[in-house]
Amino acid sequence: MAPPPDHNTDLTRSNQIDKVVDALMDSYPKDAKTQHIDATFLPSREEAIRIIELLRRIVFPGFFDKRRITSDNVRFHIGELLSELDEVLYEQVRQSLRYGQNLKDQGSGDACEEYDSKAREATDAMLAYLPELRDAISLDVQAAFDGDPAAKGTDEAVFCYPGIDAIFIHRVAHKLCTLGVPMLPRIMSEYAHNETGVDIHPGATIGESFFIDHATGVVIGETCIIGNRVKVYQGVTLGALSTKGGQSWRGRKRHPTIEDDVTIYAGATILGGDTTIGARSTIAGSVFMTKSVPPDHTVLADHPTPKVKARRAAKQPSPEQDLGGGI
Repeated sequence: MAPPPDHNTDLTRSNQIDKVVDALMDSYPKDAKTQHIDATFLPSREEAIRIIELLRRIVFPGFFDKRRITSDNVRFHIGELLSELDEVLYEQVRQSLRYGQNLKDQGSGDACEEYDSKAREATDAMLAYLPELRDAISLDVQAAFDGDPAAKGTDEAVFCYPGIDAIFIHRVAHKLCTLGVPMLPRIMSEYAHNETGVDIHPGATIGESFFIDHATGVVIGETCIIGNRVKVYQGVTLGALSTKGGQSWRGRKRHPTIEDDVTIYAGATILGGDTTIGARSTIAGSVFMTKSVPPDHTVLADHPTPKVKARRAAKQPSPEQDLGGGI
């Protein structure tokens, strides 16, 4: 028979805590991959998200602010936001640059003040990019409205479309990536992935007027190149043909090239660094492709292999002929 309960025992606190602490302390030195104890420099996920939210308010003034933004107060408002952004962005870029150098040469990033000046240069370049970012995201918003007859206005695209959120964060992350900032862009892209279900590597190059309709489950790889006015639907993968070689593939073109004015419908998978989808082509839903397609062609899901046929360049599909879904 079990002993009677001790009414003096504090059931609100586990008696296992000290044992678990001892066990965890023993485990930390055994696996450097899962701890960063005593790390001097490491970017912050929380601060990366803060940067995104500050940029969102700067790029879309009046949309995501708690107070009303007017013509009279907008200059002061943006000045305040930019000052805050400058401080937090500089520190996170500095942390990232020194962290990256420490990965290459243990400890050299801690001692070399050169990375502080590089952080200043990268931060200034990012701030100078903001008007260009606004121009780019404006074209994306317009593409979302033009490409979705269910949209009642561009405000709806800004507020409600996960595809706009995903491409906005990607354009920020991609710029930081081109400026040579490690880790921070990837933190941002994975935040976007978590929030929207769209996984775009910050290294991917994406042209103007990009629209992801019903954006979720989309994967766009690091070396993917996407032209202007491309439209993709949910569940599209632009990926690598094989990653069995692991790190031996680093730095090589692994993902497809999508030329201007291409439409890729839901569930299509296009793989390989040598695969190019020619301009003005259409890829039907659920197609699996590892070969290039010439311009002005339509690819249909015709098992066992996709069926490729030329189409008249001037012919536009009617709603009844649309190859994809839509609401």
